[in-house]
Amino acid sequence: MDEQLRWMDATEQADLVRSGQVSAAELLAEARDRIRELNPVVNAVIAGLDTDTPDATPANGSTPTDDLPFAGVPFLVKDLALEIAGTPFSEGSRWLAGNVSGHSQELARRFRQTGLAIIGKTNTCEFGLSPHCEPVLHGATRNPWDLSRSTSGSSGGSAAAVAAGIVPMAHGNDLGGSLRYPAAWCGLVGLKPTRGRVPLGPEYGDVVGGLAAEFALTRTVRDAAALLDAVAGPAPGDPYLAPPRPRPYAAEAVTPPGQLRIAATATPNRGQTVHPDYLRAFDAAVRLLSDLGHDVQEAHPEPLDRAGHHAIRAVYAAAAAWIEGYWTRRLGRGPEPGEVEPYTEVLFGRGRKVSAGDYLQGVEELQRFSRRVAGFFQTYDLWLTPTVGWPPLPLGTLTATAEDPVRGEREAGRFLMFDGEYANITGNPAMSVPLGTDSAGLPVGMSFLAGFGAEATLFRLAAQLEQASPWAGRRPALKQST
Repeated sequence: MDEQLRWMDATEQADLVRSGQVSAAELLAEARDRIRELNPVVNAVIAGLDTDTPDATPANGSTPTDDLPFAGVPFLVKDLALEIAGTPFSEGSRWLAGNVSGHSQELARRFRQTGLAIIGKTNTCEFGLSPHCEPVLHGATRNPWDLSRSTSGSSGGSAAAVAAGIVPMAHGNDLGGSLRYPAAWCGLVGLKPTRGRVPLGPEYGDVVGGLAAEFALTRTVRDAAALLDAVAGPAPGDPYLAPPRPRPYAAEAVTPPGQLRIAATATPNRGQTVHPDYLRAFDAAVRLLSDLGHDVQEAHPEPLDRAGHHAIRAVYAAAAAWIEGYWTRRLGRGPEPGEVEPYTEVLFGRGRKVSAGDYLQGVEELQRFSRRVAGFFQTYDLWLTPTVGWPPLPLGTLTATAEDPVRGEREAGRFLMFDGEYANITGNPAMSVPLGTDSAGLPVGMSFLAGFGAEATLFRLAAQLEQASPWAGRRPALKQST
């Protein structure tokens, strides 16, 4: 295994291919070697894909054209929502075991058009419904920083693959924090883009009232910026349109942010206890931002009130009902006993109790809340919180049992405490960046929520922070703590 190639970001790998120093075939061979060597340790990749299929380029490792931004770079796709024709697609569920996609999503085509070589699928929890990556179907993905601990979820397989150095970046999606939480626990950059920035079609459009977003996990800010440049933009018929970007995000990532007005808080939303290491990391982030010339103030958007909490419960329950109905129609049958996990059964049951009126009232309430949050961003450029409030939990803590099917939901409150779902409710962009480590040397992520359409602000600040407090050189031990 070439250790130098292993830890290069995607931008540098593509530069080597374009300059002729490394071939695309060599990059692919190295990535496959890493899967064979490292995946038995972390269990991030649940299916390998051949690069000579119609939906994977470059074919057979051939050298792609020089104008592609990620020429020949190996890439992994999360096994949730983003389908690729002719490839396995289980969404982490035994109900879907053996299912094969019959079409490709627009984003998969766009990934290929950048020159990325899609070589495999990554693990996820069942239907992405839990903040872990431990499905019964494929087994638990292990955090490269401590193999006894969770990656969070639901994009945990992709996060582990990038953190372990298998690939430089990997696809993920986010319905309530599923890009940002794994980024925080695995020491990565996790951007949830503005609603409508990245297409969800042709299979999906208005996913759960616009809460869902597609993108990727990366090790560097410049990779995230260049990838968003390459895949952003509406597809015909998209129900949402993000504000146009004034210029490429790659240019924003090399532009100083100027003085930003940043609201900051580390106060949990339900009175939970924040880990002392995370409070120290938050205080250090505030000091760093102040030292960089930003105006940081203790402030936060108004919290969800009782009506808002009722609305989000109704909308998420309706999402579960939609998933059950969608796959029942597509497969031609409902799940047999034992084909879905205990927590999924609970969520499906909740979904059946939510009426269409409940769902639409919930959407309207969340839209009212979004307008109030928009007013907050008339005063502030960004809102800073810890991404999560606690270090990675031991594997198994967040999973359900037949005797206690909601155990994971209950335990998730130990680390989900900073309103990550605001980004999904409002459609605003948010980014988690690895701005520190805890006393055990594990990454600590800090989250920045921006105004609607303001990815440029996130890229400018994140690049400044990356330069002031570099994180790309940190390497996971790939062993279990003692």
